[in-house]
Amino acid sequence: MAYTTADGRQQLLDTVAEAIDEVGGALAALGAAYEELDERSADELEATLFRPVQAAYGRAQRTHSGFATRVGLEGRTFTQPEPGSRALGARGFIDDAVEFIGTADDTIITLQDSLLPVEVGDPEVRAGLASVREILDHLPDRAAELLRV
Repeated sequence: MAYTTADGRQQLLDTVAEAIDEVGGALAALGAAYEELDERSADELEATLFRPVQAAYGRAQRTHSGFATRVGLEGRTFTQPEPGSRALGARGFIDDAVEFIGTADDTIITLQDSLLPVEVGDPEVRAGLASVREILDHLPDRAAELLRV
């Protein structure tokens, strides 16, 4: 399917926004898990999962807004969602966060595989996406390790 450069750029921004929303969901779930834990476990959760997810969230937002500015498209303001109510306790919230992280990572992988960042993007957006993926990549394993303890 053919598309214009403007359409491709908007599609790229929309897809990055989808990933950002998923990372925001992970942040909300981890924040809720934090509230359920004792102080030592909460500190471990913060260091192992929350801070890296927060870094990925910020990096993804900067990637989105920077690209929108560079190509003259409308940016978007992101708000962190409330954690879902389906989780039961800290383990449930952490499981939810891992699911959000996986979805965000899959979204970025699919975007990168589409070559849209190469065709209508720029080096900064490609580097930003790679950076976010690098942060997210190890988090499911870290979550599993945290839950084992």
